[in-house]
Amino acid sequence: MWLIFTAMLAFAIVAFVMAAIYRDDAYRAADKQNKGFWLIILGVAVAVNLFVPWLFLQLAGLVATIVFFVDVRPALQQVSGGKGFRRRGRGSSSDGPYGPWNGGR
Repeated sequence: MWLIFTAMLAFAIVAFVMAAIYRDDAYRAADKQNKGFWLIILGVAVAVNLFVPWLFLQLAGLVATIVFFVDVRPALQQVSGGKGFRRRGRGSSSDGPYGPWNGGR
């Protein structure tokens, strides 16, 4: 049982960090609640998982976390131009910090 509670806590922490990474204007552009709302909801979910042993409240936090991952995060990625954790490492070996470098050609 402790493994399930630990997984729910880790899931909520990851969602909180991801919610903190996106800019506030991305939430408005995606027509979702603002960044502060999601940080509060997910922060409460993390705190409940850490300090309150009531399964009902922990499940409510899990539902909020799932809603963030299923609904809000994909909308934020779409508005942000697909920028997220998946895009790392996709560049060519000749790409510089400002785009492709082709040796002056």
